[in-house]
Amino acid sequence: MRFRGNKRFASAVGLVLGLLFAVEAAKVNKHKPWIETTYHGIVTENDDKVLLDPPLIALDKDAPLRYAESFEVTLTEEGEICGFRIHGQNVPFEAVVLDKSTGEGVIRAKDKLDCELQKEHTFTIQAYDCGEGPDGANMKKSHKATVHIQVNDINEYSPVFKEKSYKATVIEGKKYDSILKVEAVDADCSFQFSQICNYEIVTPDVPFTIDKDGFIKNTEKLSYGKEHMYKLTVTAYDCGKNRASEDVLVKISVKPTCKPSWQGFNKRIEYEPGTGSLALFPSMHLETCDEPITSIRASIELETNHIGKGCDRDTYSEKSLHKLCGASSGTVELLPAPSSSANWTVGLPTDNGHDSDQVFEFNGTQAIKVPDGMVSTSLKEPFTISVWMRHGPGAHEKETILCNSDKTEMNRHHYSLYVHNCRLILLLRQDPSEAENYKPAEFHWKLDQVCDKEWHHYVLNVEFPTVSLFVDGTTFEPFLVTEDYPLHASKIETQLTIGACWQDNSGHDNDTETVSEPTSGGNARMAQFFRGNLAGLMIRSGKLENKKVIDCLYTCKEGLDVQLPEEVASAVKVEFNPNQSSLTVEGDDIDAFDKVMQHISYLNSRQFPTPGIRHLRISTTVKCFNEESCVTVPDAEGYVMVLQPEEPKISLSGIDHFARSAAEFESQEGVTLFPELRIVSTITREVEADAESETAEGADDDPTVQETVVSEEIMHNLDTCEVTVVGDELDGEHESLEVDMSQLQQHGLEMSSSNLGLVITGVNTMANYEQVLHLIRYKNWHTEALFDRKFKLVCSELNGRYISNDFKVEVNVIHTASPVEHANNAMVQPNFINPVHHASVDLSGHNLVNAHQASVVPSAATIVIVVCVSFLVFMIILGVFRIRAAHQRTMRDQENGKENEMDWDDSALTITVNPME
Repeated sequence: MRFRGNKRFASAVGLVLGLLFAVEAAKVNKHKPWIETTYHGIVTENDDKVLLDPPLIALDKDAPLRYAESFEVTLTEEGEICGFRIHGQNVPFEAVVLDKSTGEGVIRAKDKLDCELQKEHTFTIQAYDCGEGPDGANMKKSHKATVHIQVNDINEYSPVFKEKSYKATVIEGKKYDSILKVEAVDADCSFQFSQICNYEIVTPDVPFTIDKDGFIKNTEKLSYGKEHMYKLTVTAYDCGKNRASEDVLVKISVKPTCKPSWQGFNKRIEYEPGTGSLALFPSMHLETCDEPITSIRASIELETNHIGKGCDRDTYSEKSLHKLCGASSGTVELLPAPSSSANWTVGLPTDNGHDSDQVFEFNGTQAIKVPDGMVSTSLKEPFTISVWMRHGPGAHEKETILCNSDKTEMNRHHYSLYVHNCRLILLLRQDPSEAENYKPAEFHWKLDQVCDKEWHHYVLNVEFPTVSLFVDGTTFEPFLVTEDYPLHASKIETQLTIGACWQDNSGHDNDTETVSEPTSGGNARMAQFFRGNLAGLMIRSGKLENKKVIDCLYTCKEGLDVQLPEEVASAVKVEFNPNQSSLTVEGDDIDAFDKVMQHISYLNSRQFPTPGIRHLRISTTVKCFNEESCVTVPDAEGYVMVLQPEEPKISLSGIDHFARSAAEFESQEGVTLFPELRIVSTITREVEADAESETAEGADDDPTVQETVVSEEIMHNLDTCEVTVVGDELDGEHESLEVDMSQLQQHGLEMSSSNLGLVITGVNTMANYEQVLHLIRYKNWHTEALFDRKFKLVCSELNGRYISNDFKVEVNVIHTASPVEHANNAMVQPNFINPVHHASVDLSGHNLVNAHQASVVPSAATIVIVVCVSFLVFMIILGVFRIRAAHQRTMRDQENGKENEMDWDDSALTITVNPME
């Protein structure tokens, strides 16, 4: 029942109704709200409105009145519904009352829904009325109704192909029912939008078709000669007509019916340094398509031109390499690696590579002057010039490699080596002689190697008037020899340069080590600049290189090798080129031929090879009974990947702080600087964790677990050890570093010294370097003002590729009072006439310093006073010294023989008392 009316009517009957309501108060909220038992709803994803069937309406039969505060009678709508409650976990919906009086409500989504995440939602809902009493605490709840809501899909996703690309191979001349199948998927949740209804080949004019299921087939027979590979672009459409977000590439290769070729060839072959020889083709065989073959010839080439100077060679200094190859002494290295003792190459750009050889670049504007005295000005006696050179076609001007010319005035070229129009030319002008006759002066060789932009090794043996040239170990005779008069007598000094020829047009000296060609104007100091790369430029006077030494210098440390099986050794012929970078295999038995190919290996004998790629190429020719139909075998290509070798860590250790008496520094033997030096080299390897540790509980989840690292000691050679003084330079007048030269020569090492220290060079074992370094001694003849001296030792391998730590040694000088001098004074000293020696003793340190002498002629009273005071002071000092000595003995006993931080030798520390004083 619903009450309607105006306020006057309400006031008229208010009192009567109030009494009636008071009587029936307990019966107002006695019914529960009522709703349907099941609801079905639909909502579109990305929307929040839910359409329910039937609509959400709650009914309540209770009277339309409710209590308010202070027993005031309030007129309300009948059957009010206060709300709906949804039951369930993580229900993304809410129910809202639209009209309390009618009980009408709606269900809506809290957030946007995603059909792809969940298509349907089921939960229960319950209605409750506004309750009984002033606070509405005794509300009534309806039964729980089940709500099923379906999320409708929208076509928001496009088809996506399962693979990024598809590949297939077909044989020419054949039609296929199906070559391959492409497949796309759609992420939409509904059947309509998630189904792929159509595929399409986008590429026009191709002999292929595709059906609605994604199967591709050819529409005509394919020809390998016409097309080796077809590339198709394919797209897909879902049933909502959405096109694929990204088309897919399909590659269909056409294979000839049978193609003779090498099979089972792995194009990438990894070589781990130090593992010896590695089989390159262990599973390879030749496919001849059943063609009758009469003979086979295969050439295997290993391309190493990009490695170092044409291949992997030891990267020791050129001087060390000559000695290792058995060359005679007297070699002068004109392009050494920049160092403190050889700094004239500092300004030249290099390849900055330590893995391989160091080479110097000359760009046509740079040259260097070799210091005077490095090479004899006269080369009358037999001599040898050797150099590594890489040079391109270049211009038509002369390009000088090495030149010896007048420093001033006349600009005569005494001897030079240069290239001109792909010719290598040696100029050798004879010195003045009694007979002013023509003599051979220029020797010309026309060589392809000069202009092919590849590295080549050149050796010129000069024994006037004969000159022999070796290029990569092969002899070449000059095609032209021109003659000229000998030079006129002159006292002008000469200048040896590399990369250009010195010409003095200004009369001013220039000490710049790297000279650039002027761009405009002025008098040039250099001419005939070289453009290319040079390395290992050497001059040796007095003895010619023999062929064995030349071959050793050129031979690579890497190459091809083959171990012929006994059963096929007679059936196949194998030939190598000189540096083993290529080999040729010939035979008529295919099975035997395959076995030989399977035993071809790569070998790199360097302990630390240059990492990188070495390309491989196999060129094959076959002969058949029927030459007209004989098969052709294409070239096979691959590469050897030489992995990065484990870098050694060279560690120097030993006593780094000690003291010796001044007498030892001044003695004939001097003081040994590195008496207990130890040289150790280690490499670090990563080792896989044990199986037990890998399966241990929690091992996979522990972020602190690291790979196991193992350090192993290895043995290898050293080529340089340098001892430098730290602080002031050596003063040659009163100090020096010395080493037993006979021991150096015995080990084949050389030594050079300067005021900075000394450098020991030569390739030898770490043990031999240890022995030699133990012999280095330091001498100082004036130690009065010397308290300590510091030195640094650094050793290296492979011309600086691997360098040790800086091992620093500090040696202290112990100054003592001379007992002999005091004794002589006591024996010969007249009364109060000779000088008095005052010994100043520093008891707080390690040094006892002799004081300067002073001469006086005192009176008798003064003498007595001085003697008494001196004796008293001496006794005090002696007492303090004895107390200190006793204290030190006690401390040593307490330390139980612990090793002291410094190795003190205080055997010469003595104090002599003269009773006469």
